[in-house]
Amino acid sequence: MLARGLVAPGCVPMQITVRYPFGSDRVVLRTALDWERDVAPIEHGPAHAVFDVPIDGVHLALKPCLVRDDGLHWCRGSDYVLSRHEPDPEIWPYFFSPEQGAVGEERSFPREGAAHAVRVYLPPGYDENTLRTYPVLYMQDGRNLFHAHEAFGGAEWKVDESMDRLDRMNAVRKVIVVGVAPIDRMRDYTADGCAAYGAFLVGTIKPAIDAAFRTRTDPRQTVVMGSSLGGVVSLHLAWQHPEVFGNAACLSSTFGHRDDLYQRISTEPRRNVRIYLDSGWPRDNFDATNAMRDLLVHRGYRLGIDLMQFSFPEGTHHEGSWGDRVHLPFQFFFGRAWSAAARAGTEAPVPVTRGTP
Repeated sequence: MLARGLVAPGCVPMQITVRYPFGSDRVVLRTALDWERDVAPIEHGPAHAVFDVPIDGVHLALKPCLVRDDGLHWCRGSDYVLSRHEPDPEIWPYFFSPEQGAVGEERSFPREGAAHAVRVYLPPGYDENTLRTYPVLYMQDGRNLFHAHEAFGGAEWKVDESMDRLDRMNAVRKVIVVGVAPIDRMRDYTADGCAAYGAFLVGTIKPAIDAAFRTRTDPRQTVVMGSSLGGVVSLHLAWQHPEVFGNAACLSSTFGHRDDLYQRISTEPRRNVRIYLDSGWPRDNFDATNAMRDLLVHRGYRLGIDLMQFSFPEGTHHEGSWGDRVHLPFQFFFGRAWSAAARAGTEAPVPVTRGTP
């Protein structure tokens, strides 16, 4: 039986938009009010469908279903949970792709007689729902992120597993992750060479990523992240290029060691960027991180708004420790609560003119 709304006493109707390249296919919703009953759209086009969905309570689980001649296809992944007070809810489903993201083959970007190795993680459904564009996270020490066999000491951050898990939780938006390996870490990530590395990342690597993938290029949708010296260079990149990187995550960062960030942040105009800091205790650059926090607050950054900091008792300076807590900056930058406030129309469908990988 097909219902248009299923509005019952005590239910609050909410409008939700489903975006997908439907073509001639139809889409309906199934909800926890009755998983066996279709909710039909009030508006349907080749790339979107709009539904009035009744909520009995404060939230409602639901799933889009694709209707084809061969039957009903439920969307992949976890149920979408619609909140009674969620503003402008949208779903970008996929129906036939694996529920795990994919880490691509290593790409090489030559520079100064050597090369940066780059790997790209694409979230679940990337190849199927071609209407969707994505925020991008650029991460330092790219060989430590995805595969144990190429990570330092065999310890990886498990970034792809963390992103997939947060996606199943409906905790974050889907994100493209770009892992960039340094050529010479002590040069690229310190005052000796961070300017040249940053210029190459901004001028060569990022344009290539934007050309190859469906990225969002707004600085609010672009994050740079790293640990230790990689955290230092990440803050340098956001401070030096705020028109490119509007967010920086700095884990266990060695602030004050072969960098001039304290001086620059003290004397230069405040940048419009959001910053995440963390460290372990008692060591793990705990004091240096607290000093950077205090300086940023002095410069007008607001804890919990555009500055976030966590301290981890017994946290260690190690890939495994960073991997265990990386979900926190992921949620700060890509969490659904923030995205609802910051989206400002940037997730609307756009014509796809870039090549797909």
